[in-house]
Amino acid sequence: MKKTLLAAALLSTTALAHAADGPDRLDPVVVTASRFATPLDQVLAPVTVITRADIERLQPVSVQDLLAGLPGVALSNTGGIGQQTSLFMRGTNSSHTLVLVDGVRVGTVGAGLPAYEQLPVEQIDRVEVVRGPRSALYGSDAIGGVIQIFTRHGEAGQAPAPTLAVTGGSHGYTAGQVGLSGGTAHGWYNASLGGQYTSGINACRLGAAEAFAGCFTDEPDHDAYRTYNGALSGGYRWDDGTELTGSWLRSKGDIEYDGDFQNLTRRSQQVAGARLAFDALANWRISLAVGQNQDRADNYLNGADKTVDFVHYGVDKARVGYLYSKRNQASWQNDIALSNNQTLTAGVDFQQEKLKSDTAYLADSRNNTGVFALYRGVFGPHELELSARHDHNTQFGNHTTGSAAYGFRFDNGMRVTASYGTAFHAPTFNDEFYPYGAPVNLSPETSRTAEIGLAARPGVWNWAVNAYSTQVDDLIGFDANFLPINVSKARIRGLEGQVGADVDGWHLRGYLTFQQPENRDGGDQKNNLLARRPRRMARADIDKDLGAITVGGSINAAGYSYDDAANTRRLGGYATADLRATWHVDADWSVQGRVANVADKRYETAAWYNQLGRTYYLTLRYSPAGKP
Repeated sequence: MKKTLLAAALLSTTALAHAADGPDRLDPVVVTASRFATPLDQVLAPVTVITRADIERLQPVSVQDLLAGLPGVALSNTGGIGQQTSLFMRGTNSSHTLVLVDGVRVGTVGAGLPAYEQLPVEQIDRVEVVRGPRSALYGSDAIGGVIQIFTRHGEAGQAPAPTLAVTGGSHGYTAGQVGLSGGTAHGWYNASLGGQYTSGINACRLGAAEAFAGCFTDEPDHDAYRTYNGALSGGYRWDDGTELTGSWLRSKGDIEYDGDFQNLTRRSQQVAGARLAFDALANWRISLAVGQNQDRADNYLNGADKTVDFVHYGVDKARVGYLYSKRNQASWQNDIALSNNQTLTAGVDFQQEKLKSDTAYLADSRNNTGVFALYRGVFGPHELELSARHDHNTQFGNHTTGSAAYGFRFDNGMRVTASYGTAFHAPTFNDEFYPYGAPVNLSPETSRTAEIGLAARPGVWNWAVNAYSTQVDDLIGFDANFLPINVSKARIRGLEGQVGADVDGWHLRGYLTFQQPENRDGGDQKNNLLARRPRRMARADIDKDLGAITVGGSINAAGYSYDDAANTRRLGGYATADLRATWHVDADWSVQGRVANVADKRYETAAWYNQLGRTYYLTLRYSPAGKP
């Protein structure tokens, strides 16, 4: 395993973002790190940006495919495409990463987890992954970092442009997406529809001898997945700079899985938002935003025949549980230019969470109000960023978080950074009340992170290395009876690297992670690794343009981890390789092929749950004049 990781590290060639083939490249702009548009080269936090061009080159079939192996990102999946996926950023819990879609928080109110598996990758224009604590800007949940997904959109002045993508592959996989985008002199719009289906694999491999483990049942069938999605977005910009934008994304699907008590979930999630921005003064810009995230899950069990493919046959089934959640959001943000090199951002966020379920939660709603401010100054080679936030939660009271970051840029362009930040995570409704309804009186999780980094962009190359140490107090875990408890302390130390370039037709990306996510409680689990978090991860993406043909491949590797807090169930390390090619038939049409997990490697990221073996995909894509 160490040799595999070393090989992947030597191949590592990934980027903070894209560099053009020349010295006059434009620096990408990042929004998530500071809540306002900032050139990537000036961001003091470690960031990875994935563009639409990356997505089309890599040919992922899911968001999990896209994020796997990024610095600090570990994924756990329970049985293939469409099955529940958890993401662990920098070794923190799966609920410690804040996920935004076009600026709106997503994730169930009950569990606090976004459904990564149901976010349609074909609807994505760009992804920004910011690592490290961001509670001083966003409040609860941003202990490990923030992932923001920006959906596809049109451009002002763009002629109407249709797009099309149709994919077929192994396990009956079929997917399609059709869209139309365009714009006028001042406005722009995008509309698209899509869907995805697979007959799936047997999600859980549990045998009769392993009862009461894994999925708690022996159900050797194929677990199908079907989902549909739709998206709308648009905007208008007046001559005085006033801008009004809006977006809407909805996905709905059926997910089969193996389970004694239920084995089908009919799930829908919707996120919508609108934003108005205008200049109050020449140096003062105001942004007003509203948003809503809805998530609905209806769980079913067919007691007569659990091996029947619900998606194919639509047999009678009994609903055995449901959970509906809604999160309403609003914000008022002020961006003030104090001078040419100093800015101040301050504002107020409001959030209201509600849920409805067959489970008797003792509380089903709560509100949170946060007041935040960020100062940024550049003084020659010195860069300084200070931020603070105060949150009032109607269930958990008051929490204050803050961060400070400093950067120094050397004459040769190399930059060293140092930062310190605090963060917190409020227990979810499930943590407090599920499944028995009685409150367990959990404390909010709090964290402290210290970090140093070194980065440079020599020529067409760019690279960055970051080392950090995070201590989480009152970390929420589970006892032997699967009841949530506060672990007194966890410590996570890590080292991350990324490097890459786009040069002479080569697209080179690489990521490397070393981390030590440990339980530091004084009990018998002290020094144990936190569950499902490998200590080593690496990924390399290499593509080459050969005229009308682009060929490439990826290696994704992870070391061993444990499936349980007691570290008794070991998950072996693994490495998978993908191969891909694109034939650019002309400026508008292309044909793409991908073979994933070429060596047909068998591995698990959650005990007893199968992962896809060797799979094949073929895509026909239409994008006018090369527009993604």
